[in-house]
Amino acid sequence: METTTIPNPKEVVLGLLQALNDHDYKEARNYANPDMKFEGVLGSRDGAESYFTDMEKMQLEYNVRRIFVEGNDVCVLYDLLIEDETIFCCGWYQVKNGKISHLKVVFDPRPLLEAQKKASQEPQG
Repeated sequence: METTTIPNPKEVVLGLLQALNDHDYKEARNYANPDMKFEGVLGSRDGAESYFTDMEKMQLEYNVRRIFVEGNDVCVLYDLLIEDETIFCCGWYQVKNGKISHLKVVFDPRPLLEAQKKASQEPQG
């Protein structure tokens, strides 16, 4: 009889973040349930495919500062490099059956919004 080992939640989340840092979106998809839910400051997504489509466009980089685990809940504090801005974020990952089923990310969006506003005001050449 073959036994299947389900990876612990911390390994799942760190595996996802490493795959995203490597821009290996095929590998990253292995860490998420197909029906994964994402909630963020600037929007939400239903389904892993929608989430990873956005990740491919944004090409984010994660620098993990701290990680806390309680059961199947993983909290990651990290610096996120997005659009030439470094943003301090907190991600709450919920893992079920070895895959991420829900992700909620919180951060102060003002630096991003200010950069977007400034870019829209620059003359187009």
